[in-house]
Amino acid sequence: MKLGLQLGYWGAGPPSNAAELVAAAEESGFDAVFAAEAWGSDAFTPLAWWGSGTQRVRLGTSVVQMSARTPAACAMHALTLDHLSGGRFVLGLGVSGPQVVEGWYGRPFAKPLARTREYVSILRQVMAREAPVTNDGPHYPLPYQGPGALGLGKPLKPITHPLRADLPIWLGAEGPKNVALTSEIADGWLAIYYAPRLAGMYDEWLAEGFAKSGRSRENFEVAATCQVVVTDDPVAVRAMLKPFVALYIGGMGAPGMNFHAEVFTRMGYGEVVQDIGRLYLSGRKDEAAQVVPDELVSEITIVGSAEHVRDEVKRWEEAGVTMLLVGCRDVASIRCVAEACQ
Repeated sequence: MKLGLQLGYWGAGPPSNAAELVAAAEESGFDAVFAAEAWGSDAFTPLAWWGSGTQRVRLGTSVVQMSARTPAACAMHALTLDHLSGGRFVLGLGVSGPQVVEGWYGRPFAKPLARTREYVSILRQVMAREAPVTNDGPHYPLPYQGPGALGLGKPLKPITHPLRADLPIWLGAEGPKNVALTSEIADGWLAIYYAPRLAGMYDEWLAEGFAKSGRSRENFEVAATCQVVVTDDPVAVRAMLKPFVALYIGGMGAPGMNFHAEVFTRMGYGEVVQDIGRLYLSGRKDEAAQVVPDELVSEITIVGSAEHVRDEVKRWEEAGVTMLLVGCRDVASIRCVAEACQ
């Protein structure tokens, strides 16, 4: 099982020990380090800054927001970081949700699947650099010929030759159609909440995409976000994790359109999801966290003794996961997780 260190996005300021964490992850045998973005820090800059002190680990975005940049601008970031890292960059993309896309980035959220398909197509063209980049789709037309256009747009190839035409593109996806699209057009799936119990359902979604593209699962990566904690007190750790689960279920989406809540509903926790959402949106966040069942947390995390962690990692691997994205926040935890997962 590969391990990826998830640095996430910043809070009010940058983390004070990120460079130490990245160095420890590389020293401990982690495969990759990832950075994320929402509506604060961006994902590319931390990877360039802290990644400059690494030699081996892959540097990935998990995820960058598609609505934050045009496909061509995103491709420029990607090819630049891939050159600077010597071919170690992984481009993870996500559509986010309507609250962020329309409220922060000022872009329409409609038709996320069609937008994703066009976005990735343009990225592939840029990286291949076989011809000037064009796109006839309605979401990212190149050259642009819509309102306000002067009619002088010219198809272009990137000045800088990409280091790798096959730079890996992974997609953050949660629903069945999104996951099927991911296996059809991308090189990996970033699963924010994954339950090994539902591996058969995920396999059906993935198989649909592979069938459309004619590709196989052999070189496809499934990177699942999973808190891995080696501890003698799993009950206390699960209690600490519940507020974060409640946040995503109740506070990271609009009422009636919360993709994270839908994930847990598909897991069979529909009634609990409704209770958490109602409490969270009414400002009763502590009560919302208390409603999160222990078994729900246990399904999406690996918490317990080193022996338990090793057994669970094997179970997740058998369920189709190729990488665990862990959120360790100190060097000791990184080393402990690495040792337990070996």
